[in-house]
Amino acid sequence: MKKIDHSRIDHLLSSVDELKIKIDSVSEGKEHLWSAIHERIRYSWTFNTNAIEGSTLTEGETIFFLREGLTVEGKPFKDFADAKNHHEAIEYLFDFVSKKREISSGFIKEINALLLKGVSSTPAIDQHGNKIEKKTSPGEYKKLPNHVLQSDGTIHYYVDPLKVPEEIDNLVSWIKKSSEHPVVTAAVTHYEFVRIHPFDDGNGREARLLMNLILIENGFMPAVIKNEKRREYINSLVIADNGDMSEFIAFIAQSLIDSMNQIISEFNKNS
Repeated sequence: MKKIDHSRIDHLLSSVDELKIKIDSVSEGKEHLWSAIHERIRYSWTFNTNAIEGSTLTEGETIFFLREGLTVEGKPFKDFADAKNHHEAIEYLFDFVSKKREISSGFIKEINALLLKGVSSTPAIDQHGNKIEKKTSPGEYKKLPNHVLQSDGTIHYYVDPLKVPEEIDNLVSWIKKSSEHPVVTAAVTHYEFVRIHPFDDGNGREARLLMNLILIENGFMPAVIKNEKRREYINSLVIADNGDMSEFIAFIAQSLIDSMNQIISEFNKNS
C-alpha cells in the first residue's frame, strides 16, 4: 500500500464518525423521510458520476429520464444508457448488502456488465491519436492495454492485461483483511481499482460504486463526488500515483462529510 499520513486525515475520520452518530440522532422519529432522501442520493450519485465521465445530461435531464423513462432530443443514446445502468447498479449494491454477500472478482465483473448493458461501443483514441469507436465487452477484463493522456501531456499507462486477474484477486483479498477505518478502506479500494483499470470501459464509475459499497456495508451513507470537484478529484488521484494516498483519502472523507451534512440538513428542514 502507498504511504498514508494519518496526521492529515484522522481529524476528518473523526468528523465522519461524529456525523454518523448525528444522522442517527436527527433521523430518529423521521424514518418516513428516508425513502425520499435515498432517492435523491441515487439521482445525485448517478448524475455526478456520469458527468465526471463526460455525460452531457444535466441533473434535471437525468432525474426526468430516470423517473419518466423519456429521453431528451439531441443527447447521445449512450448518456441515457449510462444513467439507467448506473441507477440499476446502485439498486444492485443495496441488494448485495442486504444479502450479506462478499466482494469477489465475479461480483466486480457483474457490476461492469451492468454498467455496460446495451452499450455496444465507446469513444476512444487509437495509437495515432485518432478518435474511434471501440467495441465493448461487458463483464470481461480488458484484452488490450489501456492508457490516458494526462493534462501535462504525458501518457499514464494502467496495469497490463495479463496481470489484471491477479491484481484484482489481491485487491479483493486486501479488502477482506483491511483493519483500516472504512473510509480509508473505501478510498484505497477506489484508487487501486482505477490504478488497475481492469475493463475497457466503466472503470471510474465502478471504482466509485465499490468505494460506496464498502461505506454502505459499514453503516455510512454514500460519498457523492460532485462533478464541480472533478479537477480536485483527478489531482488527488495523480498525487496518489506519486506515492502518497493521504490527499486522496482526505478528498474522499471530505466528500462523505459534505454528503452527510446535506442529509442532516434535509432532516432538519423537516423538524
